[in-house]
Amino acid sequence: MEDKKAEIFNCAKELFSTKGFKATNVSDITKMAGIGVGTFYNYYSSKEQLFIEIFMKENDKLKESFKTVDVDSDPVQAVKEILEINFNGINTNPILKEWYNRDLFGKLEKEFNKRGGIKSIAETMNSDTLELIKKWKNDGKIRNDLDDDLILAIFNAIPYIDIHKKEIGLQYFPQILLYISEFVMRGLTDCRK
Repeated sequence: MEDKKAEIFNCAKELFSTKGFKATNVSDITKMAGIGVGTFYNYYSSKEQLFIEIFMKENDKLKESFKTVDVDSDPVQAVKEILEINFNGINTNPILKEWYNRDLFGKLEKEFNKRGGIKSIAETMNSDTLELIKKWKNDGKIRNDLDDDLILAIFNAIPYIDIHKKEIGLQYFPQILLYISEFVMRGLTDCRK
């Protein structure tokens, strides 16, 4: 059973990568996987659900690459590097790039939110981020007058900008995220407070 699910997943990933989300349909996936359409629905309720599962796995791989950033350096530079890795990863991965596709953004976001949305990503990163905040405080690199949990909440608020990109204006992404992150980090590293 797991083999069939893995085959569906792998075939869909390949098709989404080459044809895109919109041009790929369930029958394309099942044909490539060598199964019937009914079998597909034993594992996934929709093409969107499958795509989000693939998207989340690709997103997890991208987040792993953040570990290459030297967090002992300047915090502003470290966050900038993380964002650059993120944007580069999105732009070079056709599956991650679909997140910025205006035509399907709403559908994907709806399915993404059903699965916990940004909160699910933030929860996995919170303990590591909290440790980093404590380290930066101990090293005198970020403000000591702010509570660790408040700084963590500020960090966690930044991704919410991304899910409101349509209201803000897709033409401004990722520049808005870069600037806001830089402004936040400059405020947090102003240790004169």
